[in-house]
Amino acid sequence: MINPHAPFRPLPPEGAVSALGSGPARTDMDETSHQSDPLRRARLRWRARRGLLENDLIFERFFSRYEHDLSDADVGALTRLLELSDNDLMDLLLARKEPEGDLADADVRRVLEMLRTV
Repeated sequence: MINPHAPFRPLPPEGAVSALGSGPARTDMDETSHQSDPLRRARLRWRARRGLLENDLIFERFFSRYEHDLSDADVGALTRLLELSDNDLMDLLLARKEPEGDLADADVRRVLEMLRTV
């Protein structure tokens, strides 16, 4: 738990040695790929859990088939889709609607096609 009364401590500079070990200090700015970080994959699966059973079933099949093949661009597109409400997402998954606005880019369309084929 974060103590609101604790003094502010800035992040260590890049390449600094961590107080817990001899390797470089890890900061929030570090970018690891989705595939190289099992914790990130688990968080994505957890975030994909939906209120509608139909959405859950589609995502479960999607992850069973594609989880280890997803690129970071795919994960970004999937994350954007997961920001939608359950009903809006269902309309896209069942091809009742097509992506519009910010969602109408190549990455989102590719991931949506993957989701529709499972």
